[in-house]
Amino acid sequence: MEQMVNVFVMGKKYEVPASLTIMKALEYAGYKLVRGCGCRNGFCGACATIYRIKGDRELHTCLACSTQVVEGMYITQLPFFPLIKEIYDINEVRPDETVMMKNYPEIYSCIGCNACTNACTQGLNVMQYIAYAQRAEYAKCAEESFDCVMCGVCSSRCPAGISHPQVAMLARRLNGKYIEPKCQHLADRVKEIEEGKCEEAIRANMALSDAEIREKYNNREIEK
Repeated sequence: MEQMVNVFVMGKKYEVPASLTIMKALEYAGYKLVRGCGCRNGFCGACATIYRIKGDRELHTCLACSTQVVEGMYITQLPFFPLIKEIYDINEVRPDETVMMKNYPEIYSCIGCNACTNACTQGLNVMQYIAYAQRAEYAKCAEESFDCVMCGVCSSRCPAGISHPQVAMLARRLNGKYIEPKCQHLADRVKEIEEGKCEEAIRANMALSDAEIREKYNNREIEK
């Protein structure tokens, strides 16, 4: 027989197979997941979860889709983790020091505790990319934060109240618009779409079956 473990969801005890992830354990226990269950493979960041183990006083954070249950796990999920997105016009801001001072001044209150890095579900050096943002090194910040899934777990552990993923998003947008070399091929294709030159191809693709779309995708010509 498969080994079973006891887990607690919002205080209620369930016996579930030890091989399951937290997300699958919730479904095994009878919960119908209607949010926070997007990609199920650690890429969308929607299933950020808080848990602790019986006898352990420390709170842990994780993604429910990629974390296996263990005996005595107490689980809870929040509707969202504490991220604040400031409103700005990317066409008006510029990649200098003032853009972060105006939109995310809390980054300059970072105490260097590294709790954000230790909590990151993707293993990113979060404190380092915040340091790049402080110095207006947006290309480096964009590169260091590229794999962020914006789950917000890093921000949940930050004593300075920094919205790390939103800081990184602004840095990547600044990098893409102002710092990276312009891609003429992309500009040409966007213009073609705006002029309606791709409508016929779009309608043809919409008429394909799921199997035909998969076949076309798997055998597409990848541009260099």
